[in-house]
Amino acid sequence: MSDAPDRDVAVVGCGPAGCAAAVFAARDGLDVAVFDRGRSSLARCAHLENYPGFPAGIDVGTLSDLMRAQAERAGCAVVDDLVESVERAGGDDGGPDGRPETDEPLFVVTPQEGEPATARRVVAATRYDGEYLRGLDDDEAMFAIHDHGDETHEHFDRGYADRDGTTPVDGLYVASPSEADRQAITAAGRGARVGKRVVADARIDDGWWPEAAERVDWVRREAELDDEWADRDRWVEWFDAAHADGPVDPDSDRFARVREAAVDDARSSYVGADDEAARAEAGHRALAARLNPDAIVDAHDPDALLDAMDDETIAAHAAGDVSTVNNRSNASGSDPPTDGGDR
Repeated sequence: MSDAPDRDVAVVGCGPAGCAAAVFAARDGLDVAVFDRGRSSLARCAHLENYPGFPAGIDVGTLSDLMRAQAERAGCAVVDDLVESVERAGGDDGGPDGRPETDEPLFVVTPQEGEPATARRVVAATRYDGEYLRGLDDDEAMFAIHDHGDETHEHFDRGYADRDGTTPVDGLYVASPSEADRQAITAAGRGARVGKRVVADARIDDGWWPEAAERVDWVRREAELDDEWADRDRWVEWFDAAHADGPVDPDSDRFARVREAAVDDARSSYVGADDEAARAEAGHRALAARLNPDAIVDAHDPDALLDAMDDETIAAHAAGDVSTVNNRSNASGSDPPTDGGDR
């Protein structure tokens, strides 16, 4: 087995919890694979009425497509396969308890059809029985037993993980199931919380200390920065003051390296007006591409739609020149490159 893992993070499940965790991790630069068996519990819903941002609700197929597209845009590899098992890597040749050293893979993820892959961290984000995790910890700790009539049932213990998804197994996080994630919006919130924990832990492995490793993933307007905060030196002063009494010597190379990365991260979250407008347009296009064309026509005044189209496209359509219309539509509606970890 290679000393380096195939992925930094493997997420099992592409529903709201899994997608949220994957997006947060990938946007911080981690190499993430999401295993999607295509049968999320979300698919059992006929229509979501209470997911914020959709005034008339949203059909499950469209929301699932949008979440998957967002994960891919963030840099995740989405694998259409069912995970059959997650096992420890290293065996008896690893560190304590058979675990490899920190910079080596901790897990082997085996899907139903594809080749096994190694990962430093695994996020379990599926609501099914969790059998694929069996053997990573004592069964009594990971699974709960209850009696139902004359029968005894065993299921994954929904209280096994902490609130941030961490578990007694190093590198294993659980974003689902839990008692709190029965609604899509709460599942997404839990996934985001777990994704942030994964990012913080990956940074700690890289030499960051906990107080410095915590981060907020947001995009802010560059215009909000006054002249003082436009200067990089001011950010350095802020970091030094915030962590002067921390666990790392401010004069050490480690402190300087983390400070450099933290300041770069904070400053990169501010974007100019042109970038803000470009991101807004890209967001509108990504959403519009998955809407029913008839619904778009019904929602807008015909004159507004015609004004938004260039004259050559309208003329080509009127003349029945389908190829020209398609070519111009593809050129104007193509997605921009993925933004990876940029916020």
